[in-house]
Amino acid sequence: MPPAKLNIIASADKQISKTFDPHIVGDINDYQVKVAKFGDVFDWHSHAAEDEAFLILRGKIALDFRDGSVELGEGDFLVVPHGVEHRPRSLTHEPLVLMFEPATTLNTGDVESELTVSALKRRAFTDQNGGAQE
Repeated sequence: MPPAKLNIIASADKQISKTFDPHIVGDINDYQVKVAKFGDVFDWHSHAAEDEAFLILRGKIALDFRDGSVELGEGDFLVVPHGVEHRPRSLTHEPLVLMFEPATTLNTGDVESELTVSALKRRAFTDQNGGAQE
């Protein structure tokens, strides 16, 4: 039987209530696919050994870098190379972002703060037919 596809957007809207609280929606080898609603401003941070990729599913965000900012809207994709300090922030209300990163990646990288999430949630997301998937 083939794997079920997921409706990440509808499920995230129903199940994710906090901003900057990533939830695992899938695993690819040693990588995790995470979805999160973004809030106003995140911490400045970097990931010493891990690249981090962002795909905007809904809304608009900015990724601030020490030498400028990049705005991303729906469908836009950007990879932040390891070691590059950055700070995500929303430009619209609770944009929905898909992130691809190694399973060992801590959301705040080299910074510990009240936004650090060390125990990620694996939520049951629903496939297009309404069936629960984990």
